[in-house]
Amino acid sequence: MRRVVTFHYTLRDPAGRVLDSSAGGEPITYLEGAGQIIDGLDTRLRAAAAGAKLDVAVPAAEAYGERDPDQVRQVKRQVLPVDGELRLGEQFQAGSDRQAPTVTVVAIDGDDVTLDANHPLAGVDLAFEVEIVAARAATTEELGHGHAHGADGTGHCQ
Repeated sequence: MRRVVTFHYTLRDPAGRVLDSSAGGEPITYLEGAGQIIDGLDTRLRAAAAGAKLDVAVPAAEAYGERDPDQVRQVKRQVLPVDGELRLGEQFQAGSDRQAPTVTVVAIDGDDVTLDANHPLAGVDLAFEVEIVAARAATTEELGHGHAHGADGTGHCQ
């Protein structure tokens, strides 16, 4: 049985720095196995019941993957789809297609710009503090659509 799970979380890197948190905001609701959260977290929450508080370690390979050096490329500034000044750390979509990767500017040397298409958390082991707010059986409609329809199954969120 696949479930719809609603949870709050705090995400930390290996040094213990908070990277993201739902504290003070809305919890996350997702359909198990639908690819809506990282695989490693999805797998580790499969048996968690409502009310459970868990510390979940997710290795990089089961999160955003290992860093791929082939995803770092140097290009000429004039071929980039960005107007104006570029800054280190700036991110943008590398093309006009919705599927074009998001890249990060990691170096600028005159007209040469080095871009990194790896996810910013690639190669990083992640630590989640999770509180399961609710867990219920997915509806037939949710299974057919491939996403949760809200915490109670009546909405149509993605």
